[in-house]
Amino acid sequence: MSGATMRIPRLRRKRRGPWRSKLRTVDMFATGTVGLRTRKARAAFTALGIAIGIASMVSVMGISASSRADLLAELDKLGTNLLQVRPGQTTFGDAAPLSADAPAMVRRVGPVQSATSLSQIKTTVQRNDAVDKDDQNGITTMGSEVNLPATLGATLASGRTHDEASVRLPTVVLGSVAAQRLGIDNVDDGPRILIGGEWFNVIGILDSLPLNPDIDRAALIGLESARDIFGVKALPSAIYVRTDPAQVEAVRGVLARTASPGSPNEVDVSRPSDALAARAEVDKNLQTLLLGLGGVALLVGGVGIANVMVISVLERQGEIGVRRALGATRSHIRNQFVVESTLLSLIGGVLGVAIGFGVTTVYARRQEWLVDLPMQGLVFGVAAALVIGAVAGLYPAVRAARLDPAVAVRPAA
Repeated sequence: MSGATMRIPRLRRKRRGPWRSKLRTVDMFATGTVGLRTRKARAAFTALGIAIGIASMVSVMGISASSRADLLAELDKLGTNLLQVRPGQTTFGDAAPLSADAPAMVRRVGPVQSATSLSQIKTTVQRNDAVDKDDQNGITTMGSEVNLPATLGATLASGRTHDEASVRLPTVVLGSVAAQRLGIDNVDDGPRILIGGEWFNVIGILDSLPLNPDIDRAALIGLESARDIFGVKALPSAIYVRTDPAQVEAVRGVLARTASPGSPNEVDVSRPSDALAARAEVDKNLQTLLLGLGGVALLVGGVGIANVMVISVLERQGEIGVRRALGATRSHIRNQFVVESTLLSLIGGVLGVAIGFGVTTVYARRQEWLVDLPMQGLVFGVAAALVIGAVAGLYPAVRAARLDPAVAVRPAA
């Protein structure tokens, strides 16, 4: 009795389910690379399709991020604490000029660090007396104060700016665009130009001012010389105010009433850096659009992988049937094709990230931008490739797993 009892566990072990084959992870990856190793050209072109989609997405993200980084760096350099006061309009739509005392009144505001004014002079600018007076090339004449470059943070491409002595003499400082249009690239030879029929010595050329493009196209003369030579009042057409960075909005709120106490509604106050900030926001919105286009390219690559995997299943039915007959389970076959498509996408993803990084670097350096490629963009590129590969290979893998071994090994008619 006891002997029979001892044999019961052995009988139960014999009645367990049939033996099932097992496939180690290493072997699964080895079988998953069979299609890649035996069909190299097809694998290369399929991976290239994914690479193009990933490269387009990475380069779009990188170029947009580099553009914004350069804009932010430009803003940091020029400062966001620069305000601009300009004449507005009356209730009836007429011009409302600022008074000559407006710059002095603005300087009395506590947080204001410096303020300078420009006055537009209606006159002609010519390279020499042989040039037609009507051909102005879009250059305007402006009377400026000595502290204009310091307030704006302007730098010199050549020469020097006005000082207390030269501001009273017939001397001129050219903006970058004005100098280019007049054909003057340096002041070493002491060039002269005609302003209102009077000869002025060019003593300096300013570098470009991104926040103040009007000055780039201007010929700047001293306010005193403008009054003495042309006999004009030279009322302010713009007042530039550099203020305490922590008090920008507070100063912005009082500038209109300070510049024109009687009619503050006829004064326009703006912050030039807002234009660059808006441009950065536009770049961000444009990036969303371009990422959508990159997503379409990536989807096309995914469809290509699915198509290649379906064809691979049809071509390798014999192999699948033999493996099933030798004991491979459906999960083994399914995993083999999923691994194959995922590896194919991974190769394309890594290649695409490398191409996108290279495109971003080359383009940013040619534009003289800061190279800023977000790390999440690189990670997203590889992750997207893996997901696309797994999803694209799922249907062909399931189809391969469902093949009947007897049908799979049967020769084609």
